[in-house]
Amino acid sequence: MEANSLSDVRARRRFLAASAGVGALALLPRAVSGMEPLRVAFINPGKKSEAYWLAASESMQAAAQSLGVPLEIIYLERDHLRHIAVARELAARDAAKRPTHAVYSNDKRMAREMLKILDAANIKSFLAFSTMLAEDRAEFGMPRQKYKSWLGALVPRADDAGYLTATALIKRGLTEKRFASNGRLQLIALPGDRSTESSILRNRGMERAVKEHPDVELVQTVYADWRRDLGREKARELYVRYPQAQLVWAGNDLIAFGAMEALEAIGGVPGKSKLFSGVNTSTEAMDAVISGRLDALAGGHFIVGAWAVVMLYDLANGRDFADQGLESEHRMFTLFDAPLARQYLGRFAQNAGGNPPIDFRRFSRAHNPTLKRYDFNFAQLLEPADPAAARRDAKI
Repeated sequence: MEANSLSDVRARRRFLAASAGVGALALLPRAVSGMEPLRVAFINPGKKSEAYWLAASESMQAAAQSLGVPLEIIYLERDHLRHIAVARELAARDAAKRPTHAVYSNDKRMAREMLKILDAANIKSFLAFSTMLAEDRAEFGMPRQKYKSWLGALVPRADDAGYLTATALIKRGLTEKRFASNGRLQLIALPGDRSTESSILRNRGMERAVKEHPDVELVQTVYADWRRDLGREKARELYVRYPQAQLVWAGNDLIAFGAMEALEAIGGVPGKSKLFSGVNTSTEAMDAVISGRLDALAGGHFIVGAWAVVMLYDLANGRDFADQGLESEHRMFTLFDAPLARQYLGRFAQNAGGNPPIDFRRFSRAHNPTLKRYDFNFAQLLEPADPAAARRDAKI
C-alpha cells in the first residue's frame, strides 16, 4: 500500500476522537472488576503512511481507550524481516515492560516464527486480519493446543470482498453489454500477493463470482503486491495484451488507482472506457465511487483490530470467546455505492466530530452480560445513533 492523503489522516483522527467517546463514556464504569493484567502490543505489518493500516491502528486505539486497555503499536513498514526482529525484541524485554498479549497478522506467513518466539516468552498471541494457512496446521495445530499461549484468531470473511466487488462489476458489465468480439465479458484480475491468506481468499471470492456467470471470462490474473505503482505497471501490460477486456478487478484500492492511471495514460476514462473495482475505505476510494471512476468498492475490515481488543478485554474479564469459536470468521465487508460512500464520509470524515461517539463497550460481553454473540459487521457503525444524526446523514 502507498501513502494516504492528508484528508485520510484527518478522517482517521476524527474517527479516533469520536470512538473514544469523551463525555458519553464517562457514564460507564471505567473497568470491570476482576480484570487480569492486559497490556496489548499490535504488530502492524504496514506503514504509518498507509490509509488502511493507519485506520486499523487508530480504530484499535479507539477501542483500547474506550475499554481502558494499554496499547502499544509497532509498525513494520512492509519489511517482512522485521516481524521476527520485533517479536524477539518484545520477548527480550523485562517482565514489567513486556506486553501480556500481542496482536498480529499472518502477513507473508511470518506468524509461524513469531508465535514460537512469543510463546517461549509467555506472551499470549492473537492473530487478527489473517490466520495460519491450512498447510501449516500439521505443525501448529489450532489455538490453545500445541501452543497454549495462542489464544485465538479473528479474521474478516475475506472472500466476501472479492465476491461482492466482482459480482457488482460483472453485473454492470453485463447490463451495459460490454462483450468482447468472442461474445464474452473479459475480466482482468490484479490481486495483492500469493501467500497472505486474505489475498488468497479475496481472489477465491472473485473466482467464485466469475464461475457463477458463464458469459464472463477471466483472461489473466497478475499479482501487484498491494501497490499502486505495480498496479499501474501490470495493468499497462495487460491492456496491450487484452485490449477488449472491459472489467478490471483489483485486490485493494491502491492497485485499482494504479490501473486507472495506466488507462488514463493511454487516453481512457475510468468508469467509461473500462470498469474498475477495489477494496478499502480510503477517502480517495470513496470519492472515486461517488464520481463514478470506481464501480465497486468493499471495505470496513480495518475494524478487525478494534474487535480483537474487545475480545481480549472480555477474556481478561472472565468472558472467554471460546464459545464463539477460537478462530472466528465474521462478515465485516460492506459494499459501497455512491449514497453509502457519502454516508461514510459524512460520519467518519467531514463531520465526524459532531456525530455521536462509537462506544466500544456496547460490543463487550463483559460489560453486557446479556449479550450472547458478537456482532462485528462494519455496517452497524454507519447507522446513526440518534434522530439528529439520522437527519444529518439524510442531507448528505
